[in-house]
Amino acid sequence: MINRPRQHHPAGRWGILPGLAALLVLAGIWWLFLSPERPLDPDARPRPVTARGDLAEDEKNTIELFRATSASVVYITSIELRRSLFSLNVYEIPQGTGSGFIWDREGRIVTNYHVIEDANRVEVTLADHSTWKGIMIGASPDKDIAVLKISAPPEILKPILIGESGNLLVGQKVFAIGNPFGLDQTITSGIVSALERGIKSVTGRTIQGVIQTDAAINPGNSGGPLLDSAGRLIGVNTAIYSPTGASAGIGFAVPVDVINRVVPEIIRYGKVIRPGIGITIADDRIVKRLGIKGVLIIKILPGSTAEAAGLRKTQIINDRIILGDIIERVNDTPISTYDDLQNEFDRRHVGDEVTLGVLRDDRRIQVKVTLEQVG
Repeated sequence: MINRPRQHHPAGRWGILPGLAALLVLAGIWWLFLSPERPLDPDARPRPVTARGDLAEDEKNTIELFRATSASVVYITSIELRRSLFSLNVYEIPQGTGSGFIWDREGRIVTNYHVIEDANRVEVTLADHSTWKGIMIGASPDKDIAVLKISAPPEILKPILIGESGNLLVGQKVFAIGNPFGLDQTITSGIVSALERGIKSVTGRTIQGVIQTDAAINPGNSGGPLLDSAGRLIGVNTAIYSPTGASAGIGFAVPVDVINRVVPEIIRYGKVIRPGIGITIADDRIVKRLGIKGVLIIKILPGSTAEAAGLRKTQIINDRIILGDIIERVNDTPISTYDDLQNEFDRRHVGDEVTLGVLRDDRRIQVKVTLEQVG
């Protein structure tokens, strides 16, 4: 057995410390409260307040914008139902929070699809702190947009003002109102940092024409409005680029021109009516390996507008693959991927006619085709 020696602390070195500490405390008390030389002034009063003067014009504009618009912004809580491991009881657990805005006086609320996609139940809290059950009307996951409905009376609903995004300029001032980290009714400001960005939606599809801004957008801002200096909706705050998950000055908003096209279709049909031409195309990776620039038609749906226009599909004849038509352009826009093609179709409506630039048997031709409903 090994015995460890005890450490020895001579009383002459350590025993004086408690007494010294007590003397220091007493000296401090005497100086603070008993010293006759303390410079006290019994006539001390608060200093006069310096008149501030009028607020700057941009401050007034921000204050008025928030007052006029904040009532249109809502707080969204997604709730998940879980069953206890030890009983049959079902518990409601808040899964996440986000933002949204009032679309109309019928109680339609617009938010991001990813805010509510996994929720069993959704609660919508208005600016007056009243909370309402949100019922899903429909969504466009490809655009990360969802529409809810609440049963609140019309007189307490203030629809947001709708602007336009097609004429935005880099550098113009913007504002975001939302509920970052659960702190409701928060406003931040910035500028349009860039235009025509592309971000991935929850389905993997690229959302084109996205607005980039340095207005602080944090978790909880998703689904809330991006506003111009007139208080009009110009985008829906959707994503941030950040190594930490918090705002790093790079936020993205789906442009209002997309929202104003998608939301009425969701309200009308419960989904977005997708225009197309009735074709199946090859995977982008296969096309790239083949060295093709464009999208390769694999199949054509019988009775489709693509068949009526005379487009050709890929075939196997005598064990030899005969490539179908390769779509290189839609009107004047170059096409390289499925996303490119579908985004060009999405800019239009069922019944619109487009001119496809097609590569067929090493010849470039133009084919006019009418867009039809494909989903």
